[in-house]
Amino acid sequence: MKNVTDSFVSFGHWPSAGSFGFNTDILATNPINLSVVLGVLIFFGKGVLSDLLDNRKRRILNTIRNSEELREGAIEQLEKARARVRKVEMEADRFRVNGYSEIEREKLNLITSTYKTLEQLENYKNETIHFEQQRAINQVRQRVFQQALQGALGTLNSCLTNELHLRTISANIGIFGAMKEITD
Repeated sequence: MKNVTDSFVSFGHWPSAGSFGFNTDILATNPINLSVVLGVLIFFGKGVLSDLLDNRKRRILNTIRNSEELREGAIEQLEKARARVRKVEMEADRFRVNGYSEIEREKLNLITSTYKTLEQLENYKNETIHFEQQRAINQVRQRVFQQALQGALGTLNSCLTNELHLRTISANIGIFGAMKEITD
């Protein structure tokens, strides 16, 4: 911590006492700038982000509840199918002599169709949950990016004066000119 305060208090970077100067030590100023930007983003963005996440959580929970209701319906259908299978088995015992193979086929078809229906419902539930999660993540990313960009632009616009802007452009033109000379 002493090194950070030394970078502010150090007179080695100040041109002379009583005049204004810029701290050109890039290793001391970048962490400060990053911490200020991160602090502003966290302070202003956490409310919106938490509301967004709460809304998304409610939607996902509703989707899960709906999927659970569908699953319960499928389980009821399975129980009904099992009851029908038991009934078919009792009838098969009665009519074993006449049509044993046909009854067995019917039983297998009922079981197979019920399991297929259950698989389809389970797949639909999983796909819905995955889709909602991905959509929530994408929306949160987009919101955070927009807020960070707006915050950064606001910070740049509030800190960038005309003189500083012109000096930055002149310095960049000089760098590009030097690069052109090197490549030629």
